Amino acid sequence: MVRKIFYAAALLWIDIFAAAQNVGNIAGDPGYFPVAVWLQNPSNADAYKSNGINMYVGIWGGLDQVKLDQLKKAGMKVICDQNEFGLKHIDESTIYGWMHGDEPDNAQWNNKTKEYDPCRDPAIIIRSYKELKKKDPSRPVYLNLGQGVAYINYIGRGECRGDIDKYRVTTDGYLKGCDVASFDIYPVNNRDEETQNNLWYVAKGIDSLYSWTNRSKPVWCWIECTKISEKNPRKPTTSEVKSEVWMALIHGAKGFGYFCHSFVPPADDAALLHDNVMIEAIKAINEQVHFLAPVLNSPDTKGYASVISSNDIVPVDIMTKRYGDSHYIFAAGMRSEFTTATFEVTQGSSAEVIGENRSIAIREGKFDDEFLPYGVHLYRIR
Repeated sequence: MVRKIFYAAALLWIDIFAAAQNVGNIAGDPGYFPVAVWLQNPSNADAYKSNGINMYVGIWGGLDQVKLDQLKKAGMKVICDQNEFGLKHIDESTIYGWMHGDEPDNAQWNNKTKEYDPCRDPAIIIRSYKELKKKDPSRPVYLNLGQGVAYINYIGRGECRGDIDKYRVTTDGYLKGCDVASFDIYPVNNRDEETQNNLWYVAKGIDSLYSWTNRSKPVWCWIECTKISEKNPRKPTTSEVKSEVWMALIHGAKGFGYFCHSFVPPADDAALLHDNVMIEAIKAINEQVHFLAPVLNSPDTKGYASVISSNDIVPVDIMTKRYGDSHYIFAAGMRSEFTTATFEVTQGSSAEVIGENRSIAIREGKFDDEFLPYGVHLYRIR
């Protein structure tokens, strides 16, 4: 209850300033930040909405009237395949965008030959994009790519392994065929030596997509929150999920989603909803993201702050914003070790650590803070 009262008051404060802002996300609303779930049953829309989810991506069997009604009743946006029903409801605001098939950059399983075909030709994605936009130019087209975006040498791309030109806009790659670019990598669940438990690969993938699109389109990603397969080592901790989310945001993600499935017998496509500890933690993460949505949707600032890490092997990455009468620094330790960060700012006398019930005095333009392994701190500076 205390947390609900705090966020209600904080959201009221944010809304006062939101009207004065002219910068928003692709939805055109500076107070809206996409937080999604992947391929979930619309009958669970109310449950996800109550935990801070505001978007579905993917609908089994395609959108129809029953599913649309369930999503609309919950106030849930949806990105889905562009089917005949969707095109007949072109004025329905619940439909946020259209999507391609998942992960065309990976080797493609062939049910007839029972073998893997090569990754899909980017030209197919670009042609499909043009067809989708011709039928509905008013909505964005979403494309989700695989972990090869971050893990360049990912074996799952088959003969396309390591070929980043197949991604680049400038070489007529996949990213030329979308308005919103996304990818997934799940470092805790991964079993390969290069990426396992290296949460910073989430941020690396965000950087790749921005580089390959020349920062011309919004970038999203997917976050692990379950043990996905019985072959995988473990599920992420709640603090690791928070770290992955904020690493992505600090590197510029304009939306993100949770992969809620678990294929550990008995398989559960809504395993997140059945994990009381994880869903409560994710609810808190989402509340904080929605509270800060107008800040996240505002332009980055340049030259306001710099940071030095006391531990040479732990970079501390930051994003800086100016919103209303305050500056913001969002910071994450990018490795699994402790460090102390020294921040230098051009103005401000106090750094409120958002959500931690503490403040740090700024003296001579500097302040220090300790970071746990993969630690995250969010500062509002006045």
